[in-house]
Amino acid sequence: MQHETLAPNPLKTLDLFCRVVDNYGDIGICWRLARQLAHEHGIAVRLWVDDLASFKRIWPEIDAQAALQQAAGVTVRHWSTQDGSYAPTDVADIVMEFFGCEIPPGYVEAMAQRAVKPVWFNLEGLSAEPWVEGCHTLPSPHRTLKLTKYFFFPGFNERTGGLSGEADLEAQRQAFLREGQAAPFLQRLGVTPQEQQGLKVSLFCYDYAPIPELFAAWQTGPTPVTCLVPEGVARSTVEPFLGAPMQAGAAATRGALTVRVLPFVPQTDYDRLLWSCDFNFVRGEDSFVRAQWAGKPFVWNIYQQDKNLHHTKLNAFLKIYAPATPTLIELNRAWNGANHTDVDWTASWQALEQELPALTQGADQWLHKMLANGDFMANLLNFARRLVVEAP
Repeated sequence: MQHETLAPNPLKTLDLFCRVVDNYGDIGICWRLARQLAHEHGIAVRLWVDDLASFKRIWPEIDAQAALQQAAGVTVRHWSTQDGSYAPTDVADIVMEFFGCEIPPGYVEAMAQRAVKPVWFNLEGLSAEPWVEGCHTLPSPHRTLKLTKYFFFPGFNERTGGLSGEADLEAQRQAFLREGQAAPFLQRLGVTPQEQQGLKVSLFCYDYAPIPELFAAWQTGPTPVTCLVPEGVARSTVEPFLGAPMQAGAAATRGALTVRVLPFVPQTDYDRLLWSCDFNFVRGEDSFVRAQWAGKPFVWNIYQQDKNLHHTKLNAFLKIYAPATPTLIELNRAWNGANHTDVDWTASWQALEQELPALTQGADQWLHKMLANGDFMANLLNFARRLVVEAP
């Protein structure tokens, strides 16, 4: 991951506020950002999060009952109330609210009382829609206090903040593949050598995805498929296929399809799972970004919004995603209920298998194109430092 050369850092502390709406996506993104800020930029990070149980699923070291704890160099605070009073000394140099979550009013008042005001960001969701470029870094003055909040958008070009990724992520991936670590990694998760001979597909999706249609296409297809699904994901569909409770280690084979349930792994191992598979089904925002850094083709299950606004967001991405063939576009739309005609899942999947070598090459090229935009956190910090330098 290439980083822009940054000016000396006058900003030493950061508070990141996260409300968990999508069980793992919100905290997944915030936790990656918090660790990266602490490890790569030397910033003292305090992560405020309201749902420690979901947090623990992706980082088992978390104590779901603790009001305050340290994890991976980050201070984690259970954000249990909007009440309370705060002193200016309680406020960090940088304050970030994720997806417009409302931070405690008392904290905002303390921000305004600081002699040197904090740099305040609203971290927005990832979208390829054209309007994002016009809103990126826009200021939003507070209605009554002498504070200004800035909107900061991740994105897919240099007119946005770029995608979030650790500095050594690509080097880790290349070493993992070069050293043949995929097979032993999967075996540690319970995937047998025979299952690894099939087309390996990871499945992370919402319950409303058309999984029965996909499973049926895989069962009757000519190619053995090994579907690796984390424990608890798509339970209503996976358990009937298994004929047993969906627990890590459970597996069943019907026709050409084998479904194996994996333990719900920490974030770092989820990256390795994506690297180990031939194709990935991902959901939300966090795994969507990690699928792009994996350099493998994927189908994206986008978080549902009212009035099908998520279809607009999906189509905007498919329009710019260079590796996308008509087959991959059709499958992405069908997976999200955004297609206008019925899809022949068997024919579409078999067509995709034929395109898989070219899709994989295209996905790797897309990865390197995204690297050229710089890292989201490095870009945000550079912008924050410019704001401090330019402040009257």
